[in-house]
Amino acid sequence: MQTIKDILKNFKPTEDKYISREFQSFGVHLAQKLQDERRISLYIKLAKTLPRPVLEEALRFVVDSNARSKGALFMWKLKQLGMVGQGKSKLVKVSRS
Repeated sequence: MQTIKDILKNFKPTEDKYISREFQSFGVHLAQKLQDERRISLYIKLAKTLPRPVLEEALRFVVDSNARSKGALFMWKLKQLGMVGQGKSKLVKVSRS
């Protein structure tokens, strides 16, 4: 996992102009690790709304597995952990105070 210092050091304003917050960077990191670049916006939203330890636990579970569809396994693990509900995109909102 990269620290914020490393992310800012590697930040190139002309190339990375759409990534301005740390949660956006983590969402892109999730998409790359899960080999699911088509759904970067989903992972950015998850990184913004869900607690980081839960996302990291689900990511560790998926990276250790040998799944063909890592994105689907990641979402299944989040559902199993109780962070993503049934039905139309019911994300559990966590206040960041």
